[in-house]
Amino acid sequence: MSRLFEETTVGAVKTANRIAMAPMTRSRATREGHATDLMAQYYGQRSTAALIVTEGIQPSLSGQGYTNTPGLHTEEQVESWKPVVKAAQANGAAFFAQIMHSGRIGHPEIAGFHPVAPSAVRPEGQVFTYTGPQDYVTPRALTHDEIVDIIQDHVAAARNAVAAGFDGVEIHGANGYLAQQFLSVSVNQRTDEWGGSVQGRIKYAVEVVRAVADAIGPERTALRISPANLIQGIEEGDSRELYLALLEALRDLPLAYLHIMEVAGNRELTRELRAAWPHTLVLNPHRDANPLAPHEAAHDALEDVGADLVAFGSSYLANPDLPARLATQGPYENPDPSTFFGGDHTGYLDYPTLKG
Repeated sequence: MSRLFEETTVGAVKTANRIAMAPMTRSRATREGHATDLMAQYYGQRSTAALIVTEGIQPSLSGQGYTNTPGLHTEEQVESWKPVVKAAQANGAAFFAQIMHSGRIGHPEIAGFHPVAPSAVRPEGQVFTYTGPQDYVTPRALTHDEIVDIIQDHVAAARNAVAAGFDGVEIHGANGYLAQQFLSVSVNQRTDEWGGSVQGRIKYAVEVVRAVADAIGPERTALRISPANLIQGIEEGDSRELYLALLEALRDLPLAYLHIMEVAGNRELTRELRAAWPHTLVLNPHRDANPLAPHEAAHDALEDVGADLVAFGSSYLANPDLPARLATQGPYENPDPSTFFGGDHTGYLDYPTLKG
């Protein structure tokens, strides 16, 4: 357990421990994509982490996939984030903005834009809109020029994040959103330079990360991936070959960190990717069939995988003072799924701390 409370660095920030808060969509922003005082309190409550990664932030209206999610593409949105950043950094946490383009996951009723994707392949299921649940629509396949424009939207959002005071940005390359859609053989059916081979399918993610790193510095740039994740209709083919190629294409960049969201039963690949990545690794470990307590999962991630930091999702949602609870090996509060998305302070700001 001692390594969990050793100092480390995240980008240019020296931190007091190795505990990270994973990004979690909470849908508490305004309809205009502005961050709110509730969000400042929420992140401020969790500011004893080493690293806090925000919920997904759209780099443009066309990248918005859900209701009441925040943006970083207008001056007003940038200003709204400044008090949130100040609160999150109050106890020394590195605060990173996760830039997320949802791609085909979304609906025209959410932001007024038709969803786009590598290819015109419709996802199964429904998405919640301002008028209620709606079936997904068939996305429009992106042109080459539009892909280049989306990469530049990420660059602009990254610069806006720095202007708002964030310590860096995390590019969302996981969970079935646009970057992973490009990685996917089931969603990416292109035959041009952005698809087909492994090198073609990793090109979008590589170009986004490199463009952002060029704009704000690699020490302010991070990437999140979820290898072999089948969420939202994703099929990757040979995930091992795919992600080893992706890391090889980026290993010369001293990024702030690589963030792996581990999929159940995927520990062998996690270890292999750790061995292939020479820079800081953040692991959001999967607890598999025999759930580990958070402090056990943290120890396992550090010692078995060799991660540099350990990220927690729902455990951090329900335990704003998670570092203190990890130090005492519990007790841990359980999250209420009914309050995960949207609403007010209930299930957002009212989880108790050990101090009461």
